Amino acid sequence: MRVFAFLLLLIAAPALAATTPIKAGQSAPDFTRPGFDGKPVKLSAYRGKVVLLDFWASWCPPCIEEAPHLIALQKAHAGKLQIIGVSMDDSEPPARAMAKQFPFNYPLLMGDAKFGGLYGGVLGLPQIFLIGRDGKVIKMWRGEMKAGELDKAIKEAVG
Repeated sequence: MRVFAFLLLLIAAPALAATTPIKAGQSAPDFTRPGFDGKPVKLSAYRGKVVLLDFWASWCPPCIEEAPHLIALQKAHAGKLQIIGVSMDDSEPPARAMAKQFPFNYPLLMGDAKFGGLYGGVLGLPQIFLIGRDGKVIKMWRGEMKAGELDKAIKEAVG
């Protein structure tokens, strides 16, 4: 049994090392991925704005519940905040179906395990990263959050 556990640890260790959690104060990993509209979405292109990176999925009830609120936040902080939605669905059709349900006013793109690994692994949804104008992570949330917590953090970040 000990040998099996040791072998399992050897196999899993590289994967665990590749998903080191991102912490406040660290630079957010840059990326360029095609958006649902076909245009490239590049994180560093939004330098100078506060960015909210939202990992979601169409099968995640809290993700669906938060969509109208994120749309309202994007509108309320236009020019200062840029939300980017990253679908972690296994395939595009369900994500695109959800995109048709809501009037998203921010870019949506597909993610995968490798992309999620850049951000320490997306182990629960929704997972949100608030990134400052300087490209550094201000705060991260996983799962549902307290009412008003996100709004307060965004308000402080956009000044």
